[in-house]
Amino acid sequence: MDIATLIIAAIVGIVIGFAIAKFLEKGKASKTLSEAKNKAEAILKDAKTEGENIKKDKIFQAKEKFLELKAEHEKVIVNKDKKINEAEKRTRDKESQVSSELAKNKKLNQQLDSKLKELNHKEEFFEKKQTELDKLHRNQVQQLEVISGLSADEAKGQLLESLKETAKTDAMAFVQATLEEAKLTAQQEAKKIVINTIQRIGTEEAVENCVSVFNLESDDVKGRIIGREGRNIRALESATGVEIIVDDTPEAIILSCFDSVRREVARLSLHKLVTDGRIHPARIEEIVKKTEKQIEQEIVEVGKRAVIDLGIHGLHPELVRAVGRMKYRSSYGQNLLQHSREVAKLCGVMAAELGLNPKLAKRAGLLHDIGKVPNTEAEVETPHAILGMQWAEKYGEKSDVCNAIGAHHDEIEMKTLIAPIVQVCDAISGARPGARRQVLDSYIQRLKDLEDIAFGFGGVQKAYAIQAGRELRVIVESEKVNDEKAAQLSFEISQKIQTDMTYPGQVKVTVIRETRSVNVAK
Repeated sequence: MDIATLIIAAIVGIVIGFAIAKFLEKGKASKTLSEAKNKAEAILKDAKTEGENIKKDKIFQAKEKFLELKAEHEKVIVNKDKKINEAEKRTRDKESQVSSELAKNKKLNQQLDSKLKELNHKEEFFEKKQTELDKLHRNQVQQLEVISGLSADEAKGQLLESLKETAKTDAMAFVQATLEEAKLTAQQEAKKIVINTIQRIGTEEAVENCVSVFNLESDDVKGRIIGREGRNIRALESATGVEIIVDDTPEAIILSCFDSVRREVARLSLHKLVTDGRIHPARIEEIVKKTEKQIEQEIVEVGKRAVIDLGIHGLHPELVRAVGRMKYRSSYGQNLLQHSREVAKLCGVMAAELGLNPKLAKRAGLLHDIGKVPNTEAEVETPHAILGMQWAEKYGEKSDVCNAIGAHHDEIEMKTLIAPIVQVCDAISGARPGARRQVLDSYIQRLKDLEDIAFGFGGVQKAYAIQAGRELRVIVESEKVNDEKAAQLSFEISQKIQTDMTYPGQVKVTVIRETRSVNVAK
């Protein structure tokens, strides 16, 4: 076989191979196409089936929702029908009730009409009878006037006069007998109660003075208290308002002041300074301020103890504080707190004897002089009884207690039985021999008046009456008062004292103007 034949055979083989491959590919494609078509038909069928199922489910759900809504709607309609039926029933009941009420009212109106007719008939009948009786009475009166020879008015007047005289005589006799019996009985009973009360209450006699003695361990301390050029003692006197007398008395310093609170502050401050050993003006001012706070606390404690000892409960804290402040006040030389406690005990005993409330009487007795410890200068002008009554009313005390406080010096009318008891017990406590000294009280009042005059001028910071009232020491604010005005202020105060006050001897007015410059080193 030659090469050409081989080439042709090879070409034919190649062509036949291509044809066979082409045929095979075409068969495979048709098979794939048919398979895809079958799958598509199956998918469409499944989708159609699933769509039908979903459609059925949705229709079923819609039917269920419709039925549910229908049931709810029917339920609402049933409730509304029920409410309408109930409202109709109530309306029918009210209509029937109104109808029955109208029927009753109609029946009552008929009955009232019949009663009114009967009453009208009876009224006419009684009017006729009254007319007949009046006529008969006039006839009888005329017959009596003819028989007695007097008119009806004259006879009535004579009868009234005779009855008046008789009643007046009997009443006067009864009143006279009652008054005499009451006087005898009241006098005896009053004497018995007062004597019994005085015998049962015994208190110590106390004498207030204006001087306290401060004892020292040695005379060397006196120099430290005086300080260089007297600056310590001046600072102490300026801070406390107490005159400090350092004389030849061994191991003692005298503190002189009419105000016992100031005197106590000075005594405690000195004790702290001497114990501590550091005595200089700045330390003195610090200690004095602390001591003043301590005294305020002590005042409250004293008030509480006094209230507890007397068995008084529910007293307002401000009234308790006022009771404590009475410890440092005196009335005609008599300690005010001791006097008030004594009056409270007397009132309790006397009220018990008279069958009254002893606790209420004790309360009024303890508080009767709280107006003597005023908080401000403006309150000084008000009588202490009225001021005490105003405080008691302000802090919720009962009207009986307030009236007893205000009436114990007859400033107001007594309206309760406790008021005269407080007045009597106040007199009993003050009338004891040695209980009061009029001279001391007038002396203290003169010193207070001296200080008040100084406070009446502008720029005055502190004012102290010292040297038993022979000197008035005035401390002014350096920012408001210059040196020239200080001299003028001293003259004006002295002229005011000379014009408005009566006093023995002379009063020296000293005006002190102090300037301080303070800086802090850091």
